[in-house]
Formats: sequence, C-alpha cells, structure tokens
Amino acid sequence: MRIKYPDPRTLFDRGVVILSLDTEQMWGYFDHLSEPQFQNLYPSAVVAHERLLECLVKAGVSATWFVVGGMALDASDGGSDHRMAGLPLEWASNIPVGSENTMPLWYRRSFVNHLREARPLQEIGLHAGLTHFIWTDRRATANVVQRELAEGVSALGQAGVRPLSFSFGREQEAFHMLLPAHGIRSYRGRTPVLACKLGRTLPGALLRALDEIAVATPPPVWPHEAFPGLWNIPSSLFLYPIGPSRTRVVRLRSRLERFSRGLEAAARYRGIFHFCLHPENLAESQHGFSLFDDILERLIRSRDSGEIEILTMNQVVARMDRARGRISGPSLCHVPAHASSGLAKKHAAETVLEKHSKGKSHDPKKQSACSRLPKAHRCR
Repeated sequence: MRIKYPDPRTLFDRGVVILSLDTEQMWGYFDHLSEPQFQNLYPSAVVAHERLLECLVKAGVSATWFVVGGMALDASDGGSDHRMAGLPLEWASNIPVGSENTMPLWYRRSFVNHLREARPLQEIGLHAGLTHFIWTDRRATANVVQRELAEGVSALGQAGVRPLSFSFGREQEAFHMLLPAHGIRSYRGRTPVLACKLGRTLPGALLRALDEIAVATPPPVWPHEAFPGLWNIPSSLFLYPIGPSRTRVVRLRSRLERFSRGLEAAARYRGIFHFCLHPENLAESQHGFSLFDDILERLIRSRDSGEIEILTMNQVVARMDRARGRISGPSLCHVPAHASSGLAKKHAAETVLEKHSKGKSHDPKKQSACSRLPKAHRCR
C-alpha cells in the first residue's frame, strides 16, 4: 500500500537551500578529454576540491557531495580490473592502471576520507556509479547499469561510506527502479526549466545563456516521490561556466545575482533552492573562489537571518519521513547527527547542522569578497 504524504509545499517553515556538488575529476571527462586537455581547462582541479571543502567547513555549511565511485578506490588495474567487468570494453579500456600516488586525477581515497571526517557533516552520495558511465548511452542495458551502480556503491562502502543519495551522470536519467535496492533514498532530478529539458542541444545552450544574461530567477523545487521511498529532489540551478570564453559573453556577476534570486524565491515560497556545481568549475577562472566567497556570504547572511536553512539531500528525505509520522535513523550513516539551531529545537530527531555563530556586517566597498565573510567563514 502506497503511503500518502502531506503536500511537500506545506512541510517547510522557511526556505531550504541544498548545495550539491558533482565530484568526478577525470571520470566525468575521459570520454571526450585527455588528461592534458582537462588540466588546461581546469588547472589545479585537485587542489580546488580540498579548497572548496575548506571553504564550506570554515563557513559552517553542509553540502551533498556526489562522488564517482572510482575516486574512492585505493588502486585499480584499469580496464582489466575485475570491478570493471560487465562494462562495455571500449569504455573500460580508457580507464588507467594506477593509484592516488600515480594517478591523482582519477583516484582520491584520501579526499573521500576528508569528506567523511569533515565537520559540519558533509553528505557523501554516489555520482553516476563506479566509472561515470552514462545511463542513457546506447550501450546501456539493465545489466550494465546494475553492475556500474553496484560497484559504485561498493567502492564507497570500502571507504566507509554508505551512499543514500544519487545524481545521474550529465543529468541523463534512466533506470530509476534500480536505485532503491542499493539503499538509495533520493536522487537529483533535472532542473524544471525549458533550457534543461532541451538538454545538450544548441537551442538548450542558447536558452541557458539567455537565462544568465537576463538573470532569470531559478525555480524553487519540492521533493517528489518517484517510487515508494525514492525521492526526486530536482536541481534549481547549476553554476554557469566561468571560463574566459563564457565570461566574454555572459558577465561573471550574473552567477551571483541568480544565486541571490534563488535564495529569495526559496524564502518567499518556502521551497528548496537546489544549487549545483562541479568543484573543478571554480578552477576555470582566477576569479572562481572569489565568486564562491560572495555566494557563501549571501548564503550565510540568509541563514543567520532565519530566512532559510541549509540541508543535505538525505536531511530533506528525513523531513519527509517525519512528515508521515515515522522517525528515520541517523541522517547519515558515516557521521553522527549534529544539533542545529532553529528548527532542530523542534525536530531533534532529524538533526542536521551544528550551531553557527553569526558574523558581523561590514562595508563591502572596503573589503575583498573573501574578507567580507565573518572571520570563521573565510575561504582564505
């Protein structure tokens, strides 16, 4: 019997922000970029991951990191590795033999460990599977996808993580019915705007650029139960690329203005502003982390004013579980729950965030983007 939930639009006392980060390094690019090409586009991408985590920890902000399973491997025999068995040969043959010492663009067990140990808690979900195989690929069968998913869950499990949330590679959704059997409770669905529905097409690319130029307000979203116990929490906005070729056409400031409008819409409608990016996006430009500092400043200001709360994907699922009168277990299996200010006093069972000290306001004209953050929140 299907359990009827209350209307999700009535569940939030205030706006909610989810930050979700597709964490993939070379796994997300090896089918169309060589390592030198990747490093040219995203210099210091490995460092950017650690730096982004440091920014969030200092700001007291939790995020959902969707990690490709292969990044959690200690080492791999590449395409001949038994964990790659069942994947298309021409796909697996491009995966290199190595370890974190020899192939740090691929294997990053130490970073997964840092995520697992970070405070405030950082949720670790699964991105795409073991190798970032695209589930809508012409070679994708139920058996291939099942193998990719199972090995991805297993790889994270060996790093001490049980993923409860999922994001599809390049937002190419398929085979949703396989997720619950592997313990997945939620996934990030596609942004409900026309530009994203058109996908990776020329009209879609043009519409995405026009949305940036016009500083279109990102849509607030609400959880939707796609299958019993499996929640779709769609994205609201992906960070538009900030490399030189894009910023010549679309000014960099538009990214911050759209983020601000997403915050305002979530607060106004008591919905979710689900903001997404890839860590290497911030390595595209020398201004990447200055931009992220400004984004964090706006986020912290809204959080500390009580307009919004910051949740992870699984914490939203816990909210849905509580709404049907059943308290779920700890919101993440690899870290203990932490008490948060505000709503946690009313809902201690779902606990999500540690208490955060409020920063003092400063004159933005007199300080850099990073220094305008409260001291404990600064990235640098």
